[in-house]
Amino acid sequence: MYCLRYGLKGFSEAINSVFPQTIVQLCIVHMVKNSLNYVPWQDRKRVAADLREIYTAANEKIAEIALEVFKKKWDPKYPTIGQIWTRNWMGIIPFLVFPDYIRKAIYTTNTIEAVNRQIRKIIKSKGCFPNDEAVFKLVFLCLQNAQKRWTMPIRHWKLALNQFSILFILHLI
Repeated sequence: MYCLRYGLKGFSEAINSVFPQTIVQLCIVHMVKNSLNYVPWQDRKRVAADLREIYTAANEKIAEIALEVFKKKWDPKYPTIGQIWTRNWMGIIPFLVFPDYIRKAIYTTNTIEAVNRQIRKIIKSKGCFPNDEAVFKLVFLCLQNAQKRWTMPIRHWKLALNQFSILFILHLI
């Protein structure tokens, strides 16, 4: 099982206690956004480009080197960023073992968050429900409606799907 998360304390431990073979991955987009909160506008592009060297590295070792280079360059000015990435390193590196076409599919939780936002919006507007079945129907219809908006295809989905089968499904047999 593969799980994305950002900022939920105890989430990894809770998931791993029930599903011990789960890989928990931090949302890279949120890591970058959180890091850029500490950077004034004039340095954002350069800091973001240097962070990109970390999360697009070919493997964990190269990513570690890129993080050290980043820290040497930016720690005098923005020490918090290096600390954040170092503290969360075990949640950042899991997806570095995957090929690029899979990384593009799993580096962010934005799709999940968008769906959750739509569900919360529709439930919030209703207020109360006569029974549980009414909630399930409403969520089902919401998901059907949300599915129509999922137009951005994952570029190499067939390759990613094949890799997921090898990595996850075949290990279950």
